[in-house]
Amino acid sequence: MKYLKFIIAGIIFGIVMGKAEIISWFRIYEMFRFEAFHMYGVIGSAIILGIIFIQLIKKFKLKSIEGNDISITPKDMGIVRYIVGGIIFGLGWAMVGACPGPMFVLIGYGYFTILFVILGALIGTFFYGVVRGKLPH
Repeated sequence: MKYLKFIIAGIIFGIVMGKAEIISWFRIYEMFRFEAFHMYGVIGSAIILGIIFIQLIKKFKLKSIEGNDISITPKDMGIVRYIVGGIIFGLGWAMVGACPGPMFVLIGYGYFTILFVILGALIGTFFYGVVRGKLPH
């Protein structure tokens, strides 16, 4: 029962994503063909809100749900890893037509074939964990 509020928030967020057509393959297709601003507006809004919330966490020294201090460790700058990772992520997103978040919302909407995509994502994540030490970070 401790995490019920997060489950409810997730369900509401999934409904909002569905109603905003963020899970729509057509909207993702439009974005990758630079035909519509819809998805860029959603992604841009998420980035701006993320920046604001991170700054609020730092300024007010907010704590986690367990009461621990939230520590945000700065990452080393490395342009190559972001470009390569972004290209791999973007190609997967374009081929599948779904980002990781909406993949789970699609299950909720009854598109069970997305389970193959989720399985592929899990295998890819496992593979990255296996070869991570050999990659230039």
